[in-house]
Amino acid sequence: MMVTIFLFTVMDAIAKGLAKDLHTIQVVWARYSAQTLVATILLAPRLHHVLKTNHLGLQLIRSGFLFAATMSFFFGIVLVGLADASAIMALNPMLITLGAALILGESLGLRRAVGVSIGLIGALVIIRPGSDVFTPAALLPALAALCYAGYTISTRFLGRNESVWTSFLYTTLIGTLIASLIVPFFWSWPTLSEWLIFGALGSVAGIGQYALIRALSLAEAGAIAPVAYMGVPLASLWGMLFFDEYPDKWVLLGALIIVGAGIYVWQREFRLSRRARKEQNG
Repeated sequence: MMVTIFLFTVMDAIAKGLAKDLHTIQVVWARYSAQTLVATILLAPRLHHVLKTNHLGLQLIRSGFLFAATMSFFFGIVLVGLADASAIMALNPMLITLGAALILGESLGLRRAVGVSIGLIGALVIIRPGSDVFTPAALLPALAALCYAGYTISTRFLGRNESVWTSFLYTTLIGTLIASLIVPFFWSWPTLSEWLIFGALGSVAGIGQYALIRALSLAEAGAIAPVAYMGVPLASLWGMLFFDEYPDKWVLLGALIIVGAGIYVWQREFRLSRRARKEQNG
């Protein structure tokens, strides 16, 4: 999961750099198309077998969730900045925790519910609805967080029955198909260097995607979701280093509230889990 978050923040930084000269939808297309090309080459000898699924409908739904999350977040990092968008996106671990309890039957206690509520307050501090700095674009990362939570929960559900490679391949194929239908309306011919960066974008996204699916096949969604909080300082670092973006005091405050609430929930669940294992082992 840590590998996933690191690579996803790198992917977002690359996407933001590309979006300076190319339309954001074209960058989304590049992210999926390059990943599909790499996946197809790697899986060519057993492609027919990997494409077999007993949950086609759910594969389509989860892939749609991720595509919507990618679109929303890529537009978000262009319009509101990498650090600000990532701070709002930090809502997704708590949304995952809540959704995993309601849909997957994972445990949800009062303290976990309080943590989710406090995290929402942190997001509102960053977005500041009703203030002069609020723009509808600030809602894009929040929408991305919601869609990403839906993707993660459905991936966790599928992880009980489906191959990691099957879920990986459907994610990239569906995203490529949707993006390919849209991108002709926004196309401008990339330079050679941009084509090479497309390849790097897809490779980073693909490795991160595989790591995420693998993590969710091994552990409860709520247990590993808080690792996503490391994305906030990483995204802020890339924003300062490469885009001269510095989060203001409200973004920092909201991010601290979100991350603090998430770490509180995670620490409590970790202690409860450790206590349960001790009792089980006598």
